[in-house]
Amino acid sequence: MLTHTEVMSRVSRMQEQLQAKGLDGALFIFAIDVYYFSGTRQNSTLWIPVEGEPILMVRKSLSRAKEDSPLKDIRPFPSSKEFAGILPPAALKIGFTYDVAPVQHFNFYAKLLADRELIDISLLNREVRSVKSPYEVEQIKASGDALSSVFAQVPDFLKEGMRELDLTAEFECRLRKSGNEGIVRMRAYNQELSGGLAVSTGGASYGFLDGPVTGRGLSNAAPQGATRDIIARNTPILIDYVGVFNGYNTDMTRIFVIGTLDPELQRAFDLALDIQNFVQRELKPGAICEELFFKALEIADKGGFGSSFMGMPGEQARFVGHGIGLEVDEYPVLAQGFKVPLQAGQIIAIEPKFNIPGKGAVGIENTFAVTPAGGQKLTNIPDEIVFL
Repeated sequence: MLTHTEVMSRVSRMQEQLQAKGLDGALFIFAIDVYYFSGTRQNSTLWIPVEGEPILMVRKSLSRAKEDSPLKDIRPFPSSKEFAGILPPAALKIGFTYDVAPVQHFNFYAKLLADRELIDISLLNREVRSVKSPYEVEQIKASGDALSSVFAQVPDFLKEGMRELDLTAEFECRLRKSGNEGIVRMRAYNQELSGGLAVSTGGASYGFLDGPVTGRGLSNAAPQGATRDIIARNTPILIDYVGVFNGYNTDMTRIFVIGTLDPELQRAFDLALDIQNFVQRELKPGAICEELFFKALEIADKGGFGSSFMGMPGEQARFVGHGIGLEVDEYPVLAQGFKVPLQAGQIIAIEPKFNIPGKGAVGIENTFAVTPAGGQKLTNIPDEIVFL
C-alpha cells in the first residue's frame, strides 16, 4: 500500500505543473493514472485541484478503494447532475489526458462540464510520471531481481527439440509462481503485449508490435510471441520478458544457444553489447534522448549491421530505449524527435537488437536508472550469451 506521503508527493508535483500551466486542476479517468496518484486501481475518476486535497470518485469497488488508497476524500461516483458541483466553481481550466481518453468518454465529461474548458495534459502527465521516486526505484529493482531469477533458471529447462511454445510456457509458469502479476500495461493505442516472447530463427519475424523482435505468434489474431516451431541446435534463442511485480515493470532480453552460434550473429551480438554499454555510460541527467539514439545508429552502421538494427530490414523500430514503470512504454524514449534531456530518477529499458534475415535475432535488453554516474543496472545477471 502506498503511503500518504508518497501519494501526496506525486500529487504535489502534478499541482506544481498545473499551476505553471495556468490550470485550475486535472481530471484523471485512465486507470493507471488514477492508481499512480491515488494508490488504488479501482474503477474511479480522480480530481486533483491546483491546490488542496484530491477527490477520488469511485464506481466500483468503493470499499476496496478505501482499503487501498491513503487519500482522505474517497466517495461514490456522483450522479451526472451532481458531478459539476463537486469541482470548485472557479475551476474553469481543467487538465485532461487526451492520449488515452476514448472519444465517448471525453464527450461524457465535456458534457458534464459544459461551462469549463478541458485542456490536454497528456505530455505533462507523462513527464511527471517519468521521474521515479526512491520508492518506485526500489519497486522496479525488486521487480528486476525477481525477473532475473527466472532468467537464471532457463538452462535448467531449455532443451533441444522443445517448441518455442513449450519454452514460453515453462518460463511463464516459473515467472508466475515467483509472483509476477501478469498484466503488462501499455499506453500506446492498439499496442498489446502478452508478457514476452521466446523465439528462435522461425519466430524472429515481422509484426505489428512496436519493437525490434515480435515473433510470429500462434495465429493472425495474435501475431506475436512464440510459435509451435521446434528449437534447433546452433540457432539463437531470444527470450524477452517483462516482469510485473507490485505493479512495476522491468524488461529484459537474453540469448541462449544449444550448440554453437553463426559467427555473423556473434558479431552482431557483440555490437549490441557495445551499443548498450555506450548508452549506459551516457544515461546521465542532461543527456539528450535523440542524440543517444543517433549515436546508437552510428555504432550499428559502422559495425556493418545498420540495415538489421532494431528489426527486420525496412521495418525497424525507431528507438533504442524506452521509459518503463507502471507501464512498459513510458517516457522518455531514446528516439529521433525526442529532443529532451534525461532527468535523474527516470527508468529506461535499453534494447539494442539485430534481426538477421534467415539466421535469427540477437541482442540484449536491461533496465537502468538514470543517475549522475550513468545508468544503474536494475536487471543484474550476466549479459553474455548462454551456451548449452
